[in-house]
Amino acid sequence: MKLDIVYEDKYMIAVVKPYGVPSQSDHSNREDMVSIVKNYLFDHGDVDEEPYVAVINRLDRPVAGILLLAKTEEAAAKLSDLVQDREIEKCYQAVVCGEVPEDEGSFTDWLVADRKDNISKVVPEGTKGAKKAVLSYEVLDVIECDEGIFTYLLIRLETGRHHQIRCQFAAHGFPIWGDVKYGTGGKAGKAGSGKKGRGGRKAAPEIGLYSTRMTFSHPYTGEEIFLHREPEGRAFELLDAEDPDW
Repeated sequence: MKLDIVYEDKYMIAVVKPYGVPSQSDHSNREDMVSIVKNYLFDHGDVDEEPYVAVINRLDRPVAGILLLAKTEEAAAKLSDLVQDREIEKCYQAVVCGEVPEDEGSFTDWLVADRKDNISKVVPEGTKGAKKAVLSYEVLDVIECDEGIFTYLLIRLETGRHHQIRCQFAAHGFPIWGDVKYGTGGKAGKAGSGKKGRGGRKAAPEIGLYSTRMTFSHPYTGEEIFLHREPEGRAFELLDAEDPDW
């Protein structure tokens, strides 16, 4: 796979992760982004051993967009500190089912990750193991077609919880387009409930969620780093279609 490189220096590399490709090795045994980036660095760098690569902002398999990786353990620690201190602004673009009523807003929920079933659930504050999840959003457009109404959003993550965007928007009644794990599988319909799709199906290989922008101060030089890619994929292509075939 040819890498789409957004940014690279001796400390880090940012690439575009395609839909359906794991960020790092998992049970699927599919080629993952860490392995792909390691192969690229080995082929293009002056190295005699396996390069060090660590994911800074892991993306779910059915999500695409900007993936930031560190090239050294020290850089990984510094970048992880920026994430922990919320000093990396992470923005996503999304297509959700239904019409979000407010032009902008925010969600604050408490999430529990069920690692066995690989889902997260919104639970009452104070629930054992629950973590606070915060995001804000801005409505970019509302699309109406034969299948129903969909909203195009810009989302800013304040925290980085397991399946946070997917879980929160489904729990608030606006599941991500194509997300059968939390929603309707791409068709307009009843609100998602934060549960698996019909029959316990796993998430589709492509959903309407894209990591589109990251902004932060370089941990070594202090330079302002701005990473950006416009979203690709079926959900976003259909936004401009005259007669969307949802």
